[in-house]
Amino acid sequence: MTINVIINGANGRMGQEAVKAIENDKDLSLVGKNNHGDDLSQIIKENDCNVVVDLTTAHSVFENCQTIINANAHPVIGTSGLTMEQIAELQGICRNKQLGGIIVPNFSIGAILMMQFARQAATYYDDVEIIEMHHDGKLDSPSGTAIKTAELIAENRQHNKEIKPQKEVLPSARGANCRNIPIHSVRLPGFVAHQQVIFGGTGETLSINHQSIHRESFMPGLLLACKKVPHLNELLYGLEYLL
Repeated sequence: MTINVIINGANGRMGQEAVKAIENDKDLSLVGKNNHGDDLSQIIKENDCNVVVDLTTAHSVFENCQTIINANAHPVIGTSGLTMEQIAELQGICRNKQLGGIIVPNFSIGAILMMQFARQAATYYDDVEIIEMHHDGKLDSPSGTAIKTAELIAENRQHNKEIKPQKEVLPSARGANCRNIPIHSVRLPGFVAHQQVIFGGTGETLSINHQSIHRESFMPGLLLACKKVPHLNELLYGLEYLL
């Protein structure tokens, strides 16, 4: 059975790639393209929609996700900016409705592997920092990928090593603190998405790097999510649960 999909944020750079990918997939049918100023709730009602992919902005993603869930469509959320409290709230709503969906900090298969490798390394190294680099059009920081990576590392780290107080000549010179893991954000033209996780040990360092050089790298994961969420009955956080 063909899965009907709406792209919310279809005019954005990720949205345009998603439109092309879905139109070229025989198992998916693009039934709607929603953009800023359009009525998302109305376009869901007007179309026989199974899945809504949200690729909008951090300030609207929580409300968009609520709208999708309330319309009984399956959300595939590729927009970063949700807090852990908001994710938990949305998961509770989906659990009550027995509605499947997924929040995806990064659709890249390579990025998922990078996060899983970092999680494994955390068993052996307590000292770690994350550097994430994105295009200058990305408004939120740190990225959802960096936050998810820090969460995975913190879950597997043997000791919750607190960041030592240091003298910052300029505020936030040591980056953001997420679960006692410093995250440094770079926003420059030329990047798509690049993350480096650096572990420090006695006389050595371990670096785990991933680079997306084109937004096409996100499409296999996005298509996979669209095909899998109609068969779920809960809202997942992370593409790794579908691999």
